Amino acid sequence: MTDTEIEITADLVRDLLREQHPDLAGLAVREVAGGWGNQMWRLGDELAVRMQRMDPTPELQLKERRWLPVLAPRLPLPVPTPVRFGEPSGRFPKHWTVMTWVAGEPLDHGSISRGAHAADTLAGFLRALHVEAPAEAPASADLGAHPKRCTSGFEHFLQAVAPDAVGDVGAVRDVWADAVAAPEWAAPPVWVHGDLHPANVVVSDGTLSGIVDFGSLFAGDPAWDLAAAWVLLPAGTAARFFDAYGHADEAAIRRARGLAAMKSLFLLLMGQNGDRGLPGGKPHWGPAGRAALDRVLKGM
Repeated sequence: MTDTEIEITADLVRDLLREQHPDLAGLAVREVAGGWGNQMWRLGDELAVRMQRMDPTPELQLKERRWLPVLAPRLPLPVPTPVRFGEPSGRFPKHWTVMTWVAGEPLDHGSISRGAHAADTLAGFLRALHVEAPAEAPASADLGAHPKRCTSGFEHFLQAVAPDAVGDVGAVRDVWADAVAAPEWAAPPVWVHGDLHPANVVVSDGTLSGIVDFGSLFAGDPAWDLAAAWVLLPAGTAARFFDAYGHADEAAIRRARGLAAMKSLFLLLMGQNGDRGLPGGKPHWGPAGRAALDRVLKGM
């Protein structure tokens, strides 16, 4: 078994807690389905343990440890906040973090029925998050670029997804071309979640109730988050979202729509991989990607 294939079990989680945080070791430990780079375990009713799994470095967890306590107090939705740090040891040579648990159901296993409320809620969250980031804020090596510098990724996803799943390839290319032609973000970099897709938001009572997984957090172009208007929200609510957000000019919306097309293709690809039994594939992401791409093609 290689270092990236360490089996993480409830017994291992309890042993690590006994070693490093014995006052928490008596709480119930329950596995949370999903996760790739990190695996989550419920700890009692209010906490969770985030275990580094496939991520090759601890960078993403260390980023969350550093910045979530700074950002969380001013965000209007619950987000996971680190409360204890677990350090590498002979028992488990990777990082792990005890965080607050964000209650709700992941959107890739749930749904939004209160579309207007969800649009307003997401807009309020992103208004609060998208403020100028400090000079020491993390940059991103693979996220945050203008769409024109992401064309190879877009083409990879477009070519990898079965044509019948994509549908109108020409229309998808038109959306991407418009994003590529849009002016760049010219203002100072702002805080960006960077990975808003259905598995990284939680819902309850038919609307958004929390945002999770800030491992991709970076300072840059908010269009990477604004793409969520199509990736997450029900059809017909994107215009309301942008009205409520209030800070997106035409260029940002064009970039965001193109990025939403690329993210939708990624969801379709993960669904296709799941249908084929490939590692990391998620069959239930296919329908989510299809619905998101349909929303992108319909526009606002």
